[in-house]
Amino acid sequence: MNYLPSFKRYRSISLALLLLTSPSLTTQAAEDNCFAMNKPKVKDLTSDNIVDLLGGIYEHSQWVAQELVTAHDPSSFNSISELAATMKSIVDGASREQKMDLLLKHPDLCQKIEQRKKLTADSQAEQSKAGLSDLTAEELELFNKLNDEYKAKFGFPFILAVRNASKYTVLSALAGRVKHTVEKEFVDALAQVHKIAWMRLLDKIDYSDAKGFLTCHVLDTANGIPAEKMRITLHRLSEPAGLVGEFLTNDDGRLEGGPALKGGDQFMVGEYEWTFYVADYFASKGNFVSGTPFLNTIPLRFGIDNPDDHYHVPLLVSPWGFSTYRGS
Repeated sequence: MNYLPSFKRYRSISLALLLLTSPSLTTQAAEDNCFAMNKPKVKDLTSDNIVDLLGGIYEHSQWVAQELVTAHDPSSFNSISELAATMKSIVDGASREQKMDLLLKHPDLCQKIEQRKKLTADSQAEQSKAGLSDLTAEELELFNKLNDEYKAKFGFPFILAVRNASKYTVLSALAGRVKHTVEKEFVDALAQVHKIAWMRLLDKIDYSDAKGFLTCHVLDTANGIPAEKMRITLHRLSEPAGLVGEFLTNDDGRLEGGPALKGGDQFMVGEYEWTFYVADYFASKGNFVSGTPFLNTIPLRFGIDNPDDHYHVPLLVSPWGFSTYRGS
């Protein structure tokens, strides 16, 4: 099978150059990303710089980074996942009073615009990306009603990692979580705090030496065989956006040549989309495909959140249906 000419052919070009030349980038995104090379790697962290670099990972809670320096040798961390897990364990091992104080340090998600100047820069950016400034009058009334009910019941602000969420996600989550017991919501709120910290850590650390990779496997459920010679494309939807590669599956239904993305500056956190050309494939197998195919191409959007992990995306498909999941 052939690996088709693609964007992946020039993935060896430096990430900074790619970011500068990508037409899809906003000016601010280009500025933010082109200087990613100046971020420290995990191996560059020292007792002297770690508090300054990571003190804001947990909202207004430098004590987490300070405890990290006190209890651990920064040079012992081998990956960003290991660093994040250690910081998480410090918070999880803290007293209930410390955890409650951490929850109380987080702002209300829908503070008035004039109050937002009091937020940390990270919080301001996260809230603006969720479109919380664009709530309609009806949505704002509902949010305030639920938010007041939430705070009265639990005694801390509603916390949600909103960076990749919409205002609809926020409203739905608030409506669901206000029904929780106090203890369950305490646990769930801390889980959101850890999620926020993880995304902030990804912004602070250069993870280009991470070892994660992306694979795919297509199974033809109509004929009970691996889907050989199915054409697949992979696009990155997050900035820098573009075509990552074009592929043909081999006789086992997998990508010829190994992972579609692997480590380094290839395997970046963000949103991606596989496109599977299933009607072409089933036509080649002699399966009946209607004049207007029920399934012509299957676009499958998914997110990569951890640069250290293996993301495996199987597709089980017939001319009339498909399923997918995150495999291993």
